[in-house]
Amino acid sequence: MNLESKIQEDMKAALKAGDRETLQTLRGLLAQIKDERIKKRPNELSEEDVLAVIQRAVKRRKESIELYKQGNRQDLVDKEQKEMEILQKYLPQQLSRDEIIAIVNQVIDQVGATSVKDLGKVMGPVMKQVKGRADGKEVQQIVRERLS
Repeated sequence: MNLESKIQEDMKAALKAGDRETLQTLRGLLAQIKDERIKKRPNELSEEDVLAVIQRAVKRRKESIELYKQGNRQDLVDKEQKEMEILQKYLPQQLSRDEIIAIVNQVIDQVGATSVKDLGKVMGPVMKQVKGRADGKEVQQIVRERLS
């Protein structure tokens, strides 16, 4: 069963269970996947494309949470966190900080990076290795720490 089918099945289960929050979140996600499919025509969506849509949705939730915290809107923070938790079930297991550091150190050794000027040389290969399993901002922060 592919990821999109799993989301549809979970949406049906949420509908039967009366779980409005999950239902609403998954409906929105399926709409975003449909939009992506329309953009990609005539090509089909791959699993990576569906994962990218989910990652963008999670990233939007994280950004919203930060803004709502600044505006002291705890009710909206809670809502966004619940939606983010629902969406994260469909993402692959995220790498730990230690795992990212190990990958960054390996790439730094491979490319011979010595200063922050080599950030681009390191980021490209690292992002290919961690694709979809780590946040780009966190990776960049770790690379900067290691190169400075």
